[in-house]
Amino acid sequence: MRIAFLAVGKMKSPHWDALAQDYSDRIRRFLPCETRIAREAEASIASRPEQARAREAKHILAALPAGALVVVLDVAGEAVSSEAFATKLQGWRETGVRDLCFVIGGHWGVAEEVRARAAWRWSLSPLTFTHEMARALAAEQVYRALARLAHIPYAK
Repeated sequence: MRIAFLAVGKMKSPHWDALAQDYSDRIRRFLPCETRIAREAEASIASRPEQARAREAKHILAALPAGALVVVLDVAGEAVSSEAFATKLQGWRETGVRDLCFVIGGHWGVAEEVRARAAWRWSLSPLTFTHEMARALAAEQVYRALARLAHIPYAK
């Protein structure tokens, strides 16, 4: 299985970028992992949520790995424990999922057509995080799940 994180927009904070990159590097100990960037909505429409989501949706859908199982990070998605997430990840591996892509939307989230493409909508928390934080947190949880599945101790 290959892991991809597909995020809208480049990281603006070098600190969050370094953290997300560190966890992606850790994931690579277990599985191939890459980060893909979908273009943000242009400044002229960035303050209009529906238009921004629609524009970004086109970029997201075009950047998805062909045939990937898509997980959209969504505050309205399913919240699960780290243990339950590891079980879900193991299930995907056991059923032969070749490409697993985690989609992290932009400032306004993701459009309905992106949600419709998702096999699962995942909520990291009922709290709202910046997309930079969400990217680092998602990578950490994927690494935590893989470490757990490999029976490698990882701080609780």
